[in-house]
Amino acid sequence: MTVRTENAEEYLEAIFKLQHSGGTVTVKRLAAELGLTSPSVSEMVHRLRAAGLVERRGRRGRGRGIRLTEAGLAEGAALVRRHRLSERFLVDYLDMPWDVVHEEACKLEHALSPEVEARLAEQLGNPLTCPHGHAIPGEDGSLPDERLQALTDLRPGDAAVIGCIAEEEGDLLRYLASLGLLPDTPIAVESVAPFNGPLLVRVGDAQYALGREVTDRIMVRH
Repeated sequence: MTVRTENAEEYLEAIFKLQHSGGTVTVKRLAAELGLTSPSVSEMVHRLRAAGLVERRGRRGRGRGIRLTEAGLAEGAALVRRHRLSERFLVDYLDMPWDVVHEEACKLEHALSPEVEARLAEQLGNPLTCPHGHAIPGEDGSLPDERLQALTDLRPGDAAVIGCIAEEEGDLLRYLASLGLLPDTPIAVESVAPFNGPLLVRVGDAQYALGREVTDRIMVRH
């Protein structure tokens, strides 16, 4: 069954991303992702379940899991694919800053037909990631099995490469770009301050002290 409202599509897209990132997708977690209240999220999840796009798993209660059905996965993957292709187009062809394209792509993703999406992907050279480093689902909805972890979880002496960065916060993206902290950039942890203090990281010849609210949003790979 096809979802016909942008609001419902935003839910499917959010569930798809949370499901791919690991852990149980709960109403509370989904509400935090969307910036909505739990009651409103519960109501939409009920509608999506009635449409055959999501299912609930586990015991009843706040921690009960939400998972996309096969049909929901297909729709969620298609939405994420259109969103990330749109971001790539806005950055690569329109020279828009990477810190503003997320909101614009949210508008475009709902308007792209499958035909335009296919032509767009071809014109872009079938990119594998969005400007923020997130993988673009294939035409079949598949995503690579990425082994990423938060920069926060690294220990002193660990070296890694920036994989992707949370795309929703423009101020954070502008700040990281000013430091040269971009996807595919090598990064090493020099020290970690106690009591949830900042991480001292090295990028090339430069050193930066980054707070946990920043390092939580940077995913790295080894």
